[in-house]
Amino acid sequence: MAELKDRLRADLSDAMRARDQVRMRTLRMALTSITKEEVAGDSARELSDDEIVSVLTQEAKKRREAAKAFSDAGRAEQAAAERAEGEVLAGYLPAQLSDDELAALVSEAIAETGASGMQGMGQVMKTLTPRMAGRADGARVAAEVRRRLSSA
Repeated sequence: MAELKDRLRADLSDAMRARDQVRMRTLRMALTSITKEEVAGDSARELSDDEIVSVLTQEAKKRREAAKAFSDAGRAEQAAAERAEGEVLAGYLPAQLSDDELAALVSEAIAETGASGMQGMGQVMKTLTPRMAGRADGARVAAEVRRRLSSA
């Protein structure tokens, strides 16, 4: 069984005992999303920790987008709740890459693929995506690749 899933379950039990509503709600949602992913497809299967990180990354992205939408609509209370859930999820995700680390990885991938110009973006992204798993938002990575390739 995945270590991360066990940790999520244990933390949910702790949150229930502590009556921490935000943490409890967020962990229940995360475990539900993991279970949905496990039973999706032809047959049920157990997710690996990397796959669980991917699911949690998607959920964190949903929280960021929802917080922005609520904030733009003038609903500060709901935006704050979404941000709080995002913070809980962030505790289970790998540390995000800094701008310098991201730039170094992009440069490395461009050199590795020999890409020049925007037509090489697909190759570079294909090389980078597995290395970034949960450590950088895809849009942020794509923007950096686009910036590098357009100036090349």
